[in-house]
Amino acid sequence: MKKALITGIRGQDGAYLARFLIDKGYKVYGADRRSGDSSLWRMKELGIEDRVEHIYMDLLEYINIIDVIKNIKPDEVYNLAAQSFVQASFDQPLLTADIDAVGVLRILEAIRYFSPKTKFYQASTSEMFGKVQSIPQNEKTPFYPRSPYAVSKLFAHWMVVNYRESYNIFGCCGILFNHESPLRGLEFITRKTTDNIARIKYGLKEKLVVGNLDSKRDWGYAKEYVEGMWLMLQQKNPDDYVLATGETHTIRELIEYAFNYIGIKIAWKGKGLDEKGIDKKSGKVLVEVSKKYYRPAEVDLLLGDPSKAKKNLGWKPETKFKKLIEIMMEADLKRVGEEIK
Repeated sequence: MKKALITGIRGQDGAYLARFLIDKGYKVYGADRRSGDSSLWRMKELGIEDRVEHIYMDLLEYINIIDVIKNIKPDEVYNLAAQSFVQASFDQPLLTADIDAVGVLRILEAIRYFSPKTKFYQASTSEMFGKVQSIPQNEKTPFYPRSPYAVSKLFAHWMVVNYRESYNIFGCCGILFNHESPLRGLEFITRKTTDNIARIKYGLKEKLVVGNLDSKRDWGYAKEYVEGMWLMLQQKNPDDYVLATGETHTIRELIEYAFNYIGIKIAWKGKGLDEKGIDKKSGKVLVEVSKKYYRPAEVDLLLGDPSKAKKNLGWKPETKFKKLIEIMMEADLKRVGEEIK
């Protein structure tokens, strides 16, 4: 039985990956710095909370990391732990760097000295492209990070490459573009939108307040992206891969389609911070824009080219934008409906 260690087990990707690996016959260890029954809701939804062995591991504690790596000697480590909210990284740049950048270096050092045969997956991010230098973005596109989060992730990305080339560590970086699901956190725009609209539907909320309506993202389904992570570590040689759909959509489109799912057509009036989304039928304002949700340095467009992953890994996204929003809306409508019973 192969052993896999997943950091950030409580997150969206951690839960889906754990389920995927358990179905493959792995013994899965879930490393996390926090505990508590409520923090395991994603694994409970997938029915695997009792099938993962939970251990405490904090990316800020090097000796703790060493102990875990030495004791388990995992076949594969998937580092999904991070301070992953871009907006928060502007407020907490030092903490973000310590976790997302130096934290990865601590794991690499532990693997290098105490379990050199362990294969390592690093969750890189399309945010590293930031102010994009070419469209679409692939593995050879120059990086231009636009947030402390993205800069920290870039440090970690290049450290994995460096350890791969310097110490022969089997390390892979997955440059994943936005990937969403019903298990996404409420602080992310996709899940914030579907949850808020479900609450508007049931009369629990009056409006959705967002930032830049014209930001464009390449949105895929997280459940499919975790298979790409696993495939990277099954190859003969380690390498880095972009996982994306190759399609881009605006936040405006996201909102329109999610409202359309509950039978509401949105009309837009005004410009900039004064723009509002109005129910065409009732005339009620349902969407407002707030400067609070704008970043100090915006990332306007992300569009990935997954050709390398398709060719070398045999991976391709099956769930496109509209179907993804439908899946998320259905799940949030069900959740909110159960809340008010």
